[in-house]
Amino acid sequence: MTRQRVPLLASLVVLLVAGCSIDHDGATSAPPATTPPSASAAASGLPTTTPAAAGPSATRSALPAGDWQVTYGWAVPTAPARVNHTVLLPLTPPPREPLPVLVEVRVGDHPDEDFSRITFAFRGPTPGYEVEYVARVEQDGSGAPVDLPGTAFLALRFNPAQAHDGAGRNTASTPPRTISFPTLRGWAPAGDFEGHLSFGLGLQPGKLPVRLGESTRSDGSHVVSVDVRRG
Repeated sequence: MTRQRVPLLASLVVLLVAGCSIDHDGATSAPPATTPPSASAAASGLPTTTPAAAGPSATRSALPAGDWQVTYGWAVPTAPARVNHTVLLPLTPPPREPLPVLVEVRVGDHPDEDFSRITFAFRGPTPGYEVEYVARVEQDGSGAPVDLPGTAFLALRFNPAQAHDGAGRNTASTPPRTISFPTLRGWAPAGDFEGHLSFGLGLQPGKLPVRLGESTRSDGSHVVSVDVRRG
């Protein structure tokens, strides 16, 4: 009896590990849930939220480690697509940072699922964020154009958030700014001032459907993902 149980237990462990993993672009993915999102939230003790749909804004609660959820469904936004999070400030007293802090930017291509992804990982709670198509991405404050490849441009804004420490040093590890995926061609910072953190994304050949999502890693960092259709 014991010898027969060992392979079965090993198989269950393998299935559990495979069922929840961190993608190479930094977002924690999970298999499709068989339980409705509202039931899962209730079981975890979190505030109940509703499934995301294409729309201008949404409000989401924090996720347990390993979960991933869509916060803005596939669409071409004609107005800023916003996801609101309430963040009570300051998070910590000096000398620690008072805001959610960006610690990593990652990119990854998912040809089998027909999208490319860029992720932003934060220490502290998930800030609110929004994306919108713009004629050009501009530096916050100066209005100077941000150099990006492509023919269509997404402005991405986080609030409240920062990407520097108390000494003004950069806090995030980042990939090269030229991405060269089929449609997601590049990214660049566009501002980090007074709790407003901004980026630009360069796309081609034009305005493509995008999707927003969130996950929480096992180390407690919170990840916001922006997905762009490949074709």
